[in-house]
Amino acid sequence: MRNNLEGDYKNNPRYIYAKKRVDNIKGFFWHAVSYVIVNIFISAIIIVGMTSEGASLKAAFGNFGVWATWLFWGIGLFFHWLGVYGSQWFFSKDWEERKIKEYLNERNKE
Repeated sequence: MRNNLEGDYKNNPRYIYAKKRVDNIKGFFWHAVSYVIVNIFISAIIIVGMTSEGASLKAAFGNFGVWATWLFWGIGLFFHWLGVYGSQWFFSKDWEERKIKEYLNERNKE
């Protein structure tokens, strides 16, 4: 079944931009979901393995190996977030206009 919206706007640059933006956001959310699921699984394996070898639960949770993938993959997830949301978050048109007005107001006070 063909999507009517896609058929009507398929060649429209605004539609193409919006579709790409939605795909990027969807990709980020799938990345975040896989981050949580996979890291819970990895952490559980490490914790169970350490406790079965005689380590206390506190020692197992405190082991860097449990948190290493959370940390390093989290850095990658953060950069993915920046790629999807960051440019609009920090340097949107609204931000540019506010900064220009701010500098103009500073200049007028002198």
